[in-house]
Amino acid sequence: MTQTQPPSSDSLDPLSLSGYELLMAMARGEFPPAPISETIGMSGFGGEEGSIWVELVPEPRHYNPLGTVHGGVISTLLDTAAACSVHSTLAPGEGYTSLDLTVKFLKPVTVDSGLLRATGSVLQRGRRTALAQAQLHDAQGRLVAHATSSCMIFS
Repeated sequence: MTQTQPPSSDSLDPLSLSGYELLMAMARGEFPPAPISETIGMSGFGGEEGSIWVELVPEPRHYNPLGTVHGGVISTLLDTAAACSVHSTLAPGEGYTSLDLTVKFLKPVTVDSGLLRATGSVLQRGRRTALAQAQLHDAQGRLVAHATSSCMIFS
């Protein structure tokens, strides 16, 4: 069986791609990444339809005044993983927006936590809404935070 290569980004219209195809084209560098990933320094991205992961190595620049990674950075990782998991289920021409995000912080995160990986998954995907969750693990595999998110889907 031969595999076909996807067309180059020069010939691709992002609006003609499914959500998953667009996310993977971004991961391969065929389209620019989301600006937030550069802003906070996300270092990895991947997954499959319905489940996307993002990674970040925490740095002192991510700290709050108490010397731990700011909850906003943790929330951003969880929101990205959950929402991109929903994004990965979209058909060409569909869009989405987050309706809510509920985060539970379970353990402090510092530079000593090592590589963080947020893994999202779609729990339920309807025609107009989706429910997703994400878990954030540290380099030792410990669950440090969890989130749920609802998204609205539109044409």
